Parts: sequence; C-alpha cells; structure tokens
Amino acid sequence: MCAGPFETGPLGTGHDETSPAAAGSGPSPRGVALRCGDGHSFDIAKQGYVSLLDGRSGSLRADTAAMVAARARVHDAGFFTPVLAAVADRTREFGAGVDKPVVLDAGAGGGHYLRAAVSALADSSPSVRARGIGIDLSKFCARAISRGTPRHAAIVADIWRGLPIADDAATVVLSVFAPRNAAEFARVLQPHGGLVVVSPAADHLAEIIEPMQMLRVDSGKSERLQATFADGFEVVDSSTIRHVIELDAQTVGDLVAMGPSAFHADDADIRSRADAFMGGGTVGVTLSVVVTTCRPIAQG
Repeated sequence: MCAGPFETGPLGTGHDETSPAAAGSGPSPRGVALRCGDGHSFDIAKQGYVSLLDGRSGSLRADTAAMVAARARVHDAGFFTPVLAAVADRTREFGAGVDKPVVLDAGAGGGHYLRAAVSALADSSPSVRARGIGIDLSKFCARAISRGTPRHAAIVADIWRGLPIADDAATVVLSVFAPRNAAEFARVLQPHGGLVVVSPAADHLAEIIEPMQMLRVDSGKSERLQATFADGFEVVDSSTIRHVIELDAQTVGDLVAMGPSAFHADDADIRSRADAFMGGGTVGVTLSVVVTTCRPIAQG
C-alpha cells in the first residue's frame, strides 16, 4: 500500500495545493486515477472511491455487502443515534474555530459517524468548509461512504500499514468500533486536534449475546484502550453512554449480521435464532459504549 499523504477533497474534483493533507509527494487526483511522486497509480473506481491495497492485506477479513446493508438498517432503526450525537458533539468541540476542518474516520464502516461529524462542523457556521476522509478495509464500506455528500472521500486501505494522510493534516480523528493505530493517529493529527474513540462496554448488547451466539466483549478492553494511548495522547474525557432500547427480531438479527459474529454464521441461521429468541415480540437491548476523547501530546 502506498503510504503517501492523500488529498482531502472529494475524489476527482481537483487538487487543493493549499491543503495540509495534500502536501508532499503523496497521491493526488489526475483524471480517473491517483498518482504519487513515486510513480504509483491508483484507479478511482466508478463508485467514487480509491483502493490503495496492494494484495498484502488479503488475509484480513473485511465487511461484506450484506454486513454493510445490515449496519445501515440498524442505524435506520435508531439504535446508534445516541452514539452519533456524542461523536458529533465531541467533533464540534475539537473543530471549533477551524475554517477548513478535516475529519478522518479510520475504520469508517459505512460512513455514518463520519457524516455526523462533518455535518456537525459544517452546520456550525456557513463559512466552515468541513471535509471528511473515510478509510476502511472493505470496498463495500467505501462505496457506502462515496454515496454520501461530495464533502467525503473514501479510501480502501489497511490502517495497520500506515495512514495515507500527511502529518498534522487532520483536525479530528474518529475510531468508532474500529482498530486503533495510535502512532499513526498521533502523526496525522494537528497539534490542537482531537481523537474520538468509541468502544463497547462489557454490557453492550448483553441481552442478546448468549441467545444469538455472538462474540463477547473482552472485560479488559477498556484498560487496553487506555494503555494504547498512554504514550502519545492525553485523555481529555471518558464517559459511558448507556440506553436500553426495544428492538424487534429484524433489528436483533441485523445487530448480529453487521458485526464480526456474522463471519461465523450464515444469515439464515442468524434469522432463525432471532425468531426463536424473540417469539414475535420485542426485547430491550442495551447500548453501552465508552466514548474517550484525547489530545495529542506535543513531542520534543
């Protein structure tokens, strides 16, 4: 994967030489491809995203089209609305006073949180030109991001192999239910920027974990999260969002089908379990997540 910085504007709409994320010899749009100073060329897919994968991340599992569709239905049902609101609020705090903020969502999924964050900044003032970059290993996620507003760029890339973003380019970095490359987050964040991390708490989806045969949240996840960011970041705030929401069998099944548990069961089995568990009724399901905000620690 080319690790050069990536242009922050919508793909194929022209290169903004004043943008901090466009500086250096990283990829820049030229017609229907991105080309970098090292001679690498990456085609822009007809769906509007660009893939920077070179085959070395092929063993990693990426979200399927069915998983992306299930996640969209869960969002449409309103289950994650409190999390969207929290991400928007935290982003607004970090981006206040910035005329051209850039939001990077690493592990962006279908772009729901990226859209909420960019909209929060863009709606704060008519003069604010907020833009977003969504990076995910899944081309189906990238396609979903590309179907949004032109303020968003979608990249297929492996965040463990380096972020294709210039140093100090991002105003806010999001990591929502996603892997966390702390060193790269620190590199791409502006000195006064912020990192917003959302991770599941131990009781997240507690009512359906066992009957739906889902993977459990590791009880030590919160402690590992704090340790991950101990060197390069200062924790500004850590708070828990907890709601119990009544869901039907369709949405319970979609909660399973949208996540890693879907790699271990086919859709028919998931739907059968949901119907058997629900019995035609509804069940209260716990949304429980920890929202952690951090600032990069000045180096040197």
